[in-house]
Amino acid sequence: MSSVTSLSLPYLNRELSWLDFNARVLEEALDERVPLLERLKFLAIFSTNLDEFYMVRVAGLRRKVASGAPQYAPDPLAPAEQLVAIRTRVRELLARRRRVLKRELLPGLARHDIHLVKMEALDDAERARVHEFFEAQVFPVLTPLAVDPGHPFPYISNLSLSLAVDIRDPVTGKAHFARVKVPRSLPRWVSFGRGHCYVPLEDVIGAHLGALFPGMEVQRWFTFRITRYSDLDLGQMDQPEDLLETIEQQVFQRRFGEVVRLEVQHDMPERIRALLLEELSESETQLVAPLGPDDVHDVDDLLEMGDLLQLALTDLPELRDPPHTPQVPPAFRDGRNLFDVIRERDVLVHHPFESFTASVETFLEAAANDPQVLAIKLTLYRTSGDMAIVRALTEAAEAGKQVAVIIELQARFDETNNITFARTMESVGIHVAYGLPGLKTHAKTVLVVRRDADGIRRYVHIGTGNYNSRTARLYTDMGLFTCHPEIGADLSDLFNSLTGVSRQKHYRRLAVAPVSLRARLLELIERETAHAIAGKGGRIIAKMNALVDPEIIAALYRASQAGVKIDLIVRGICCLVPGLAGMSEHIRVVSIIGRFLEHSRLAFFANAGNPEYYIGSADWMPRNFDRRVEVMTPIEDQLLHKGLEAVLATCLSDNRQAWELGADGQYRRREPRGEAARATHQIFMKEPWGTEAARPPKRKKKGEAD
Repeated sequence: MSSVTSLSLPYLNRELSWLDFNARVLEEALDERVPLLERLKFLAIFSTNLDEFYMVRVAGLRRKVASGAPQYAPDPLAPAEQLVAIRTRVRELLARRRRVLKRELLPGLARHDIHLVKMEALDDAERARVHEFFEAQVFPVLTPLAVDPGHPFPYISNLSLSLAVDIRDPVTGKAHFARVKVPRSLPRWVSFGRGHCYVPLEDVIGAHLGALFPGMEVQRWFTFRITRYSDLDLGQMDQPEDLLETIEQQVFQRRFGEVVRLEVQHDMPERIRALLLEELSESETQLVAPLGPDDVHDVDDLLEMGDLLQLALTDLPELRDPPHTPQVPPAFRDGRNLFDVIRERDVLVHHPFESFTASVETFLEAAANDPQVLAIKLTLYRTSGDMAIVRALTEAAEAGKQVAVIIELQARFDETNNITFARTMESVGIHVAYGLPGLKTHAKTVLVVRRDADGIRRYVHIGTGNYNSRTARLYTDMGLFTCHPEIGADLSDLFNSLTGVSRQKHYRRLAVAPVSLRARLLELIERETAHAIAGKGGRIIAKMNALVDPEIIAALYRASQAGVKIDLIVRGICCLVPGLAGMSEHIRVVSIIGRFLEHSRLAFFANAGNPEYYIGSADWMPRNFDRRVEVMTPIEDQLLHKGLEAVLATCLSDNRQAWELGADGQYRRREPRGEAARATHQIFMKEPWGTEAARPPKRKKKGEAD
């Protein structure tokens, strides 16, 4: 077995791997087996994903190039080379998006009487209706901004849609340029009384520009949009005295991040493109080189395609996925006291196939209302203003229970929501903390301390997903309810370290980042390697959102070389290269893309016939291991292993939603070939644990014999 180090291993570029993931999302928009409005939804998701990619990843690469940052081993590409490769790949993806929208989706929608139309296609009565809407709701909020010696080029906000307007003064003959912002406070798609037919708001404004520039001749107008650097820069700062105030300031300053992308209507003349590039370069305080022609995306006549998600929600059931109602987990169906249920046996839940409301929210409500509960502690990373959770925590605090919440203020693009959430909870007497300096608290944990008849007991929920009722209906996640004494003691230690001052290094059952998670995973992988070398076999199956960490990848390569059979279910970024002779021929990588966002993190290690399963909050990335607080828990109850085995087997046998990564770095969609289609999400919607035989065991009622 050759030696594999994290500096010399085969390694796919992170950014290009992410673009491959987003290409798989776009393929759902191309797939005729997907209902039409769902295809439109995937095209919108692809577009918003790409926005975030430019705001964070491309913007960060531009800063690395400006600072002269070197190539980082084992990545094969230097920052400047990555930018070149990204531009090539994105052009290809945008061309594909344009084709599917123009040739398939819009014509398909038209066949169902859903139309996006231009103002000139309206009859007189419809035009009058739109004009009335413009006068009453649009005109009052518009602000035309001219650009001339007396009017400097205006500030343009991130991702805002704008009109670039060519104007001529009929008296002097002089040409003028102006910018008009399309307000986000108004609906993007304007109904004019003809069924599901809409005029884009920018067309409504464009048809009424004469009202904004009276006495002038509006020659023509074109849409454009900019993208700004939008990450936070706390990593570069000394420890702030007031983290909440610092985050608020950073969120405000983010509005003025440098411009990293310019999107323009495809037929915008070169003169106006050049003017925008010049003005954006001169008006912005650039930390990096100003935009150039390579940073301009010639999109089409429709920009801001993320707004197509609004059309995808059109109430036409025949064009959408059938509704899905999550099941109540069997353990919680009989109305018994949840604490009695958990005390008898651990409970696993699988969202969104099993109800978040009937499990996690009910657990918190039970804790709030139970007079024997003394304290409730939980971590919050992304919130949705969940009223059930807020209400439960508020009622608990008002009842005199100790309630502590760790809120992560730095959850990217949810900072404002989390700040509001923090202040709301502080106002009702809940203890709020913001975690450890320099680390994001990404763990998903609840700790409930209860006085039982036989003494104080800790009840725990550890999950793979956020305590967010909205995403719990869209993301696949798992959660463990347990009162295992050592897991409860570990969570107590973790919460004490998050709310107090601690250098906690040792945990009994949990693997916690940044303290021990990477080391524990490496130990588990190396144990399988040793078993394989000793002739005891070796087997690893792991499911996650991203695999990036070089040290973990090197360990997986070594395990493969020793003969360990490894299956990886990685939804998004995967830097590991499977199927390489002498290196990774025993490793298979699949990615599942479909109706729900694959989000659960689950790992299986065969351990020479004594199998171990783990769930947790962390992807296998350096940031999760080194810069975040993460929790991975073993599933101790072996009666639950069969269900987890079935979940992994269902994912690995998928021939409908799965893509397989080849040794050439390319993903290829699996297809049914002379066999029935096996679609992971369809299977789980019918049976949350894959098959009837493999679901977690039914809980015996109190008094029943085992």
